[in-house]
Amino acid sequence: MPLLISQLVVDARDPAAQARWWREVLGGRIDDGDPDEVGLALEGGLPELLFVRVPDAKSVKNRLHLDVRPPDGSDQETELRRLLELGARRTDVGQGPDVTWVVLADPEDNEFCLLRSTPSELAEAANPT
Repeated sequence: MPLLISQLVVDARDPAAQARWWREVLGGRIDDGDPDEVGLALEGGLPELLFVRVPDAKSVKNRLHLDVRPPDGSDQETELRRLLELGARRTDVGQGPDVTWVVLADPEDNEFCLLRSTPSELAEAANPT
């Protein structure tokens, strides 16, 4: 039987602030019983994001990052505006000009990608009628 992913751990200078920011992006429920390890429980059975306090700032490109997708009823442009208003910023990791996703960084410079298609668009492309 395979193992299950329980948490994705993210190093953070300020775990509580990171958890609050990502809750604005993804929704979910914060478990902040320990200020050095703040969890964000996501809906839909997804692994929890666990923000763990570290003393040093991020200095190199992430080896692991999140890809986020616009929900049905929205689109990439709308979600990009929302993310930028929340404090995300565009960043270049060498992705080139012709990609369909947007590379962003959160307030502590962790990269993540905003994909173009919604879940329904993705399902439709996988199962054309």
